[in-house]
Amino acid sequence: MNDSPLQVLTLPTSPYPDQRPGTNGLKKKTHVFQSKKNYLHNFIQCIFSSIDLRDRQGSTMVVGGDGRYFNSTVIQVIVQMAAANGVGRVVIGQNGIMSTPAVSCVIRKSKAIGGIILTASHNPGGPDGDFGIKFNTANGGPAPEAVTNKIFQLSRTIEEFAICPELRVDLGTIGKQSFDLENKFKPFTVEIVDPVESYANSLRNIFDFAVLKELLSGDNHIQIRLDAMHGVTGPYVKKILCEELGSPANSAINCVPLENFGGRHPDPNLIYASDLVETMKSGQYDFGAAFDGDGDRNMILGKHGFFVNPSDSVAVLAANIFCIPYFQHTGVRGFARSMPTSAALDMVARATKIQLYETPTGWRFFGSLMDAGRLSLCGEESFGTGSDYIREKDGLWAVLAWLSILAVRRQSVEDIMTDHWRTYGRNYYTRFDYEEVDLDAAVEMMLDLELMISDRAFNGQVFTVGEKKYQVEAADNFEYSDPVDGTISRNQGLRIIFKGGSRIVFRLSGTDSFGATIRLYIDSYEKDINKLFQDPQVVLAELVTIALQLSQIHERTGRRAPTVIT
Repeated sequence: MNDSPLQVLTLPTSPYPDQRPGTNGLKKKTHVFQSKKNYLHNFIQCIFSSIDLRDRQGSTMVVGGDGRYFNSTVIQVIVQMAAANGVGRVVIGQNGIMSTPAVSCVIRKSKAIGGIILTASHNPGGPDGDFGIKFNTANGGPAPEAVTNKIFQLSRTIEEFAICPELRVDLGTIGKQSFDLENKFKPFTVEIVDPVESYANSLRNIFDFAVLKELLSGDNHIQIRLDAMHGVTGPYVKKILCEELGSPANSAINCVPLENFGGRHPDPNLIYASDLVETMKSGQYDFGAAFDGDGDRNMILGKHGFFVNPSDSVAVLAANIFCIPYFQHTGVRGFARSMPTSAALDMVARATKIQLYETPTGWRFFGSLMDAGRLSLCGEESFGTGSDYIREKDGLWAVLAWLSILAVRRQSVEDIMTDHWRTYGRNYYTRFDYEEVDLDAAVEMMLDLELMISDRAFNGQVFTVGEKKYQVEAADNFEYSDPVDGTISRNQGLRIIFKGGSRIVFRLSGTDSFGATIRLYIDSYEKDINKLFQDPQVVLAELVTIALQLSQIHERTGRRAPTVIT
């Protein structure tokens, strides 16, 4: 504890108009947070001000980040401002590192008022990369829209912020640090914790670690390859999969978190995790997985690079859910997927007579259902999967869930997937991402598309490509009424649904720091057992042609092709 009380200051500031948090917090280029006067301080103050002072007083706040450039500097500022805003205790991962699912876990276990996660998710890091600040509430999940709207409104009128500028925290040493402040009677406490241990304890209660250890290091163990992509998941993979479950040390690669993710894009898809894809094609490994920067996304691969589409992944987990001990004890309350995710999960829900919810994109919608005891397992097509033990998607949880299925079924990833298609049919699915396109052009395209599909004459229209005909059954701008609190979320994506279940979906993404990302989703259901093993891009080519014709996306954006195809 310091000898003399530390001074708390209230400093004047001016608002910025562009601090509206998206589905995953406020993301900008790193230099925006670094160089714009009080830009960082303003947003952090608005997070604290969104919490009633009486609730803030003496409360616990959790802080962690994915280790990207500027992470440690921002944590020092958050601690200084937390102390000045009446927070009593801040729990921080050692060296400022803590995965997004681990933060959710620690918020819940420590009964914190919330947590601040420093991440731009799967976006690049470094001085020229992106930085992000995300607020999670007391349930451990992303702040609901009412809270993010409040933060945004505060950011437009902010005049001052509170800070204790002389306060300095040692982020490297596990243990408690106490500070006397001139405006407080009780000392302000900072607790540096092992970022893995509390989270690992939760996983031990969900999965059968003895069974998994036998799978990974027993007499007939499988070979796995896990790529942490120099993000936050590396230490978790090393400690849990290698040290505890016995997978060889060389089965985990890129496990040291780096400020710029090794100059790579920490996004676990076929493009950005191409090294893993190529390695898996050799046939040396039975199971492969990659994780994003902050540890909440995952990509699953089988032997010879067999790719498991994220929409299929959550459906397989649902169909084999009782391979996971946790669900044997809790039962299954419901399934959910985001609207752009394929309807593969719907088929499992229908067969098992388990309630299915279709929500907008954004994990907070799942969190609301979980808090109400309505949801056990959920997923998004953007490589996110999770369950109700926390309120975030969780890449490592998804990998252990898949390994649990492999341990019980003793089949390859590909055999499990093809058995699933034979049982439930197959949703051929693809996503085209057009990244960093001109925002005005993207918005204009979406407005024109909405005008087109809302015309009464559009329903029933027939599109012919080659020998195939597609008749429009319904078209809308998806809106969601939360069954728990009745909140309505509008303008969540444009849907064109054809007879027979095929869909085209257009959506503007809210996770970019620069420009806009247009996402195009194509989904086509096939139950004919003789047509289950075709190339998705070939099967979906006609629908892609229709989508490109309707949207004129290439002409409007100046792009010849998507940035990423999944």
